[in-house]
Amino acid sequence: MIIALHYSKLRPVLNFSCLQQCVRTVTVSAATEKLQQTELKSFLHFMPGGSLHNINSTELTHKLYDIYGPIVRIDSMFSKDAIVLLYDAESAGIILRNENNMPIRISFKSLSYYRQKYKKSENDRTDRPTGLVSDHGELWKSFRSAVNPVLLQPKTIRLYSSALEEVATDMVERLRSLRDENNRIRGQFDQEMNLWSLESIGVVALGNRLNCFDSNLQDDSPVKRLIECVHQMFVLSNELDLKPSIWTYVSTPLFRKTMKMYEEQENLTKYFIKKALDDIKMNKSKSDDEKPVLEKLLDINEEYAYIMASDMLVAGVDTTSNTMSATLYLMAINQDKQQKLREEVMSKNGKRSYLRACIKEAMRILPVVSGNMRRTTKEYNILGYHIPENVDIAFAHQHLSMMEKYYPRPTEFIPERWLTNKSDPLYYGNAHPFANSPFGFGVRSCIGRRIAELEVETFLSKIVENFQVEWSGSSPRVEQTSINYFKGPFNFIFKDL
Repeated sequence: MIIALHYSKLRPVLNFSCLQQCVRTVTVSAATEKLQQTELKSFLHFMPGGSLHNINSTELTHKLYDIYGPIVRIDSMFSKDAIVLLYDAESAGIILRNENNMPIRISFKSLSYYRQKYKKSENDRTDRPTGLVSDHGELWKSFRSAVNPVLLQPKTIRLYSSALEEVATDMVERLRSLRDENNRIRGQFDQEMNLWSLESIGVVALGNRLNCFDSNLQDDSPVKRLIECVHQMFVLSNELDLKPSIWTYVSTPLFRKTMKMYEEQENLTKYFIKKALDDIKMNKSKSDDEKPVLEKLLDINEEYAYIMASDMLVAGVDTTSNTMSATLYLMAINQDKQQKLREEVMSKNGKRSYLRACIKEAMRILPVVSGNMRRTTKEYNILGYHIPENVDIAFAHQHLSMMEKYYPRPTEFIPERWLTNKSDPLYYGNAHPFANSPFGFGVRSCIGRRIAELEVETFLSKIVENFQVEWSGSSPRVEQTSINYFKGPFNFIFKDL
């Protein structure tokens, strides 16, 4: 149920048109309806005939803002907690800055359940870490503090440049071989991007090639099974964790399917990690600079090493591949920007400022995640409304980054806004710092940011150095699950230079 927010307590408003008229003036009283009644009334909006039936997540976000303004609450439905959607950068900054000691970010509840309860044995320690996504509090803080130096130091990450360049070069040759007579890629382009991203993150995390580019790779190979598991993770978690569901009360078929998928995913990452460990044992002579993330973390904490390597193989596939596809599309339909980037790359002068600007602009227009979340640990007054403790807040960064008041000419691909001087109205620094946040904020920001940036920079450079990338046909669509999927048909044309 969409309800008005006020300093007094909250009551569900049962009619959207009523809320549209009254949201700024109505005084709302305490909500004391029974849980079943509240959930049923909320759920009806998503049923056939309801105002939100058959609407995708992106459309829902825009529709709620257009009707109700910069702050909206969606009431709890079955296992899904109530959530406040925030479309105001200043308000987002207030909460994010104040929740930056050990912030609570509730996401992937089904994954947390699998790791903390479903697979837990009687002999497991109560303080056993499960991962940066599923852990909170001191357990999360210890884990994050241990892995930060290995994964977030730019100097450390740059040590993987040569390995990633080798992967990018091989992928360029693969794309060249996959073209038809019209220079289009035969087969599934998104699958090719997944193979590239898995091979890239594998060489960083594990230190060896996973052979994702093997021309004889079968659909039931560990590589392709892991890619499918990653995709299913985002799709199934979207159904269980972001939509109304009764899985926390009843073991539904979808819940059982998801638990089985998490188990297969875990077994597959163990398979790759075991192969990497065998390789590490055989190559003890590597210097510290040459060690993969797994080996560096083994020197710090063995438990953290296994978990982090596994999570890197999972989190670094669909996110990076969809970022790359979206960036290539924007380059293809903006040939002047592509040429400017090519000139920078071909100059070989070491500067990569325009390259980075292109990637930043792509992530502003077509981000791989729609926003960030926090669970409040204190009370707030936001836009005249009272937000109590223990409430989930979703910051609609994807929506904010496309607002004219933050970014002039927001729908245009203008990498120059990230490079121009302060006197230019397009200058990115004129925007509120919390209007665009593709990697999150603060101590809970994306742990793989530096790696992902280096992967995309390396591959995009190789692409524009070798191909004139064009797009022919209808525009792509973006499908929002737990992440944004850049969906086909993929009308890319890769012409040799």
